[in-house]
Amino acid sequence: VTEYDDHLFCLLTMNHHPLHLDANYAEKTTQFKRNVVVGNYVYSLLLGMSVADVSGKAIANLEVESLRHVAPVFHGDTIYGESTVLDKVESKSKDDRGIVTVETRGLNQDGTLVCIYRRKVMVPKRSYGEERGGEQPGRPTQQDVR
Repeated sequence: VTEYDDHLFCLLTMNHHPLHLDANYAEKTTQFKRNVVVGNYVYSLLLGMSVADVSGKAIANLEVESLRHVAPVFHGDTIYGESTVLDKVESKSKDDRGIVTVETRGLNQDGTLVCIYRRKVMVPKRSYGEERGGEQPGRPTQQDVR
């Protein structure tokens, strides 16, 4: 996590709290003595990391059931994410879809848990793709690549 990326996230989301932006403030007024990375940036990084293996083909993110920031993240830390499927059920309203519950854990370079959250994602069943001409209609397939 770079200072630049954290500050850019602060600016983009209008979070101007000095804990995240003012090193002098953080040094003199916090137990950490340095800036803390915005928690929602850490969550966003972990969510992005999980797309490839959890929700890259999802139809919708339905719910974040829980979100806890367990330990602070600082500039220069490295964040790793790991996701576990906790449950899968058929959608009650759409017979060609299912609902998957996933827990994602964020760890820093020391293996310390820094963030954990659970979310529900609507995913397509095989029949969803068959009815629409493929998993993601309009997206190039291996056959299209030359």
